Amino acid sequence: MKKINYIAVLTLLFSGLSLQAQEKKWTLRECVEHAYQNNITIQQTELDAQLATIDKKDAFGNFLPSVNASASHNWNIGLNFNPITNLAETQTFQNTGVGLNVGVDIYRGLQNQNRLSRSRLAIIASQYQLSKIKDDVSLNVANAFLQILFNKENLKVQKEQLLNNQKQQERSQELVNAGSVPRGDLFDMKATVATSQQAVVTAENTLLISKLSLAQLLQLEDFQNFDIADDSYEVTESQTMLQTPSSIYEKAKEQRVELKIARTNLEIAEKDIKIARGGFQPSLQGYYSFSARATDGDRVVTDAFGNLTLRGPAPIFDQFSDSKGHSFGFQLNIPILNGFSVRNNVERSKVALERSKINFKQQELDLERNVFTAFTDAKGALNAYEASVIALDARTEAYNYAKERFAVGLMNAFDLNQSQTLFANAQSDVLRTKYDYIFRVKVVEFYFGIPIMEQ
Repeated sequence: MKKINYIAVLTLLFSGLSLQAQEKKWTLRECVEHAYQNNITIQQTELDAQLATIDKKDAFGNFLPSVNASASHNWNIGLNFNPITNLAETQTFQNTGVGLNVGVDIYRGLQNQNRLSRSRLAIIASQYQLSKIKDDVSLNVANAFLQILFNKENLKVQKEQLLNNQKQQERSQELVNAGSVPRGDLFDMKATVATSQQAVVTAENTLLISKLSLAQLLQLEDFQNFDIADDSYEVTESQTMLQTPSSIYEKAKEQRVELKIARTNLEIAEKDIKIARGGFQPSLQGYYSFSARATDGDRVVTDAFGNLTLRGPAPIFDQFSDSKGHSFGFQLNIPILNGFSVRNNVERSKVALERSKINFKQQELDLERNVFTAFTDAKGALNAYEASVIALDARTEAYNYAKERFAVGLMNAFDLNQSQTLFANAQSDVLRTKYDYIFRVKVVEFYFGIPIMEQ
């Protein structure tokens, strides 16, 4: 009995957790933050930023000396010179050698310094690029979020229209039974109800697809249970829209990362020219080398009577100590002719610099065009919304008047359906223009420096 109760408790517990997971409503902030953590494009850009950091470590490592140790062991079989006696002997010798080599760049045309500066700029550029990708993702998320809200409200409109049509069908049935209207009006109303039912199904599918689009943007697998919070977005006056497009553009020039990326790439191109020009200058390296060896060959020694005799090999560490050698010095390289490779590298860097300058100017033009376009689109969206509201008021009056005339038999079902269709379209236009204006304003505020999550 206790086991059955225990299982029942677990079942209720997991059912509650599942229900709670399905009832979660995502806010716009939660959607954007989740996209920052899981979006594939953002993850790839973060990896690029990590590579830029590794490149900086490489550039810093150029200032450090290179240290390499070596060891070797070989067998010489047959007629060989004994490395100890320097006599030709037919036997097998084993030789062991160890070494240590150290090299350091003393001067290399300031290339190492310029490479380090370039790597720092590359990190900054990668950070700017990551910021831009996040901005793009946040705009896409906001657009998809508002699209779901629009589809939700549009579904409510279609369901309301279906309910009204069903009531009109019942009213038509009563009027037909009373002989007030012809039976053809009832058939028209039935067709209208069927069309309205199709509109509801279409609206439901559109809502599901919009949820799927946002869920995929957030990298969510369970999109069927995904839903957003029914936040209320009303058309309000934006302080940003009180600004002039020129002032918004000037603010965008200071804050938008597109120009920061282009400006940083321009500085990187200038560093590339300095690095390439460093190839014309002499380079100076310092080096140090240590070596020691040992062998198992016989050695020649002098006995107490002054005679030369052969004896076995000395202890290996004694041989290493006796044979050790050191060498150090400097090496100066002066470039004279290298197939014009250095000169061509400089010319390529100059071309890349000119390309970066053109790209920077293009980014300024693109930003100016985008700001003025966004501002104009927002103004146009507001005018469209206000016009749709006026049209809805007129269609509402016309539809109410049509219902009154239909109720007293002064209008047939076909004309009533036409009026109702125009009324439903007007409702949808208000919703469409409303959310279009809200998104357009968010874009303008975005260029003005207001993040999506703070709007």
